[in-house]
Amino acid sequence: MKILKLTLLTLLICNLTFAQNLPEMVTVTGGTFTMGDEWGLGNTDELPTHEVTIKSFNISQTEITVAQYSYYCKTTGTAMPEEPSWGLQSNHPIVNVSWHDAINYADWLSDKLDLMVRLPYEAEWEYAARGGNKSKGYKYSGANSMVNTGWYSGNSGMKIHAVASNKANELGLYDMSGNIWEWCMDIYDEDYYTNSPKNNPKGATKGDRRVVRGGSFNDGAAYSRVANRRLDSPESVVYSSGFRVVSVKKR
Repeated sequence: MKILKLTLLTLLICNLTFAQNLPEMVTVTGGTFTMGDEWGLGNTDELPTHEVTIKSFNISQTEITVAQYSYYCKTTGTAMPEEPSWGLQSNHPIVNVSWHDAINYADWLSDKLDLMVRLPYEAEWEYAARGGNKSKGYKYSGANSMVNTGWYSGNSGMKIHAVASNKANELGLYDMSGNIWEWCMDIYDEDYYTNSPKNNPKGATKGDRRVVRGGSFNDGAAYSRVANRRLDSPESVVYSSGFRVVSVKKR
């Protein structure tokens, strides 16, 4: 009996450790929304506003953390990214990772979970940031003000913060506005919205830049609007960019 109890306890501990090392996923029920700058506050690449329909998917509740990325690195023998000036704290989002680094993590997680794991497409990202089918129409992810919603230059002290240390949005997702920029799957095209497909758009087919979304701790609030778009080289490695992942069932 003692052996059985010890075995069960060991399995429980192992399962808890496993869960802590992997992202917590939130289901986003599919639906239709208006994508782009509805408030007249953005850039021309956020126009025209257009209706988009998205299939259901799962997305990580927070940005991938240092602890989660470190687990991947130890498991695969991958080198950790360069340490930022503030150090690597387990509950901070991982930064200094390129688009390619994020893709490699997603591919590894796909095998581990036996699911299709990838970066979010830009339309999925915006739909989730807006609160999906529970959206209340906020300008930022979860509110019309960044004060208690996300970390930006006005409240961050110009430093990164632990994930989920501010308010969640309508879906229970954290930090989709502020803290760090997040890589998306899409190739960036300034004029993509002009001819974007209505159903599950996947970005441009040609180009050498990728979409990043969400703003960061050292940017103004305007960059953290749910409609704001930015581009970066997939090789770029900066202290204010990281990622979260999406999972769907394998076909």
